[in-house]
Amino acid sequence: MMDIRKKAVAAAVLMALAAPVSVSMDLFTPAVVSAAPATETKASDAFEVDLTKGENALFEASNGWTNGMPFNCFWHKENVTFEDGALQLTVDESPNPAADKVPYSGGEYRSKATYGYGRYEVVMKAIKNDGVVSSFFTYTGPYDGDPWDEIDFEVLGKDTTKVQLNYFRNGKGGHEKMIDLGFDASEDFHTYAFEWHKNSIIWFVDGKEVFRRENEDLPVTKQKIMMNAWPGKGVDDWLKAFDDSNLPLTAEYKSIKYTPFSE
Repeated sequence: MMDIRKKAVAAAVLMALAAPVSVSMDLFTPAVVSAAPATETKASDAFEVDLTKGENALFEASNGWTNGMPFNCFWHKENVTFEDGALQLTVDESPNPAADKVPYSGGEYRSKATYGYGRYEVVMKAIKNDGVVSSFFTYTGPYDGDPWDEIDFEVLGKDTTKVQLNYFRNGKGGHEKMIDLGFDASEDFHTYAFEWHKNSIIWFVDGKEVFRRENEDLPVTKQKIMMNAWPGKGVDDWLKAFDDSNLPLTAEYKSIKYTPFSE
């Protein structure tokens, strides 16, 4: 995510990203520090989920809270559906803006467990629309009693011929890299993957390496695997102003795969 998150009520974002499903954030306090190291992997952690077949027991839909700035949506499980041969994450008007306290709703699908070093891979089609983000990433943070560690693929709807890569280590970002894809990510499904090693993160698009970070202060904490679609606010210089004239908007996902590394 862009460093703007740190400038815009970062605590709310951190806590909400890891909030338990179906429960309001206001009812909870941060968990006891756990910080499971990314080295804790085993062969049995591996999985490959075919999202064209519907819901999977390893994942759950986010429901019942809003992240705060710069997210201009409330997570509703109804915005996570399995239709037309894909997982669909939808951005739409809020069904109850007075209760949600934001005007829009968003969709997020996340793993129940956390995972460490390994290869993470998704097949997805992004949303083309100013002000919207379609994502595939790993995350953990203070709500889980962990440092804020994160690794990102983010397609910004203002220009879906590019993808933004980033990572956070203990709340420190500023590692954004914009990559030209050579295609429009909103027109068809493509494979996005990254390999998370002890000393490097390597990003791939359709099997081809596009960027790497090496020998830096990289994430070290096991993280949840997440996919979401959301409209921004207060970040027009990053996403452009959100254009809500074409709602609903939907990002689609066909599969997700994790292969653990022993390091």
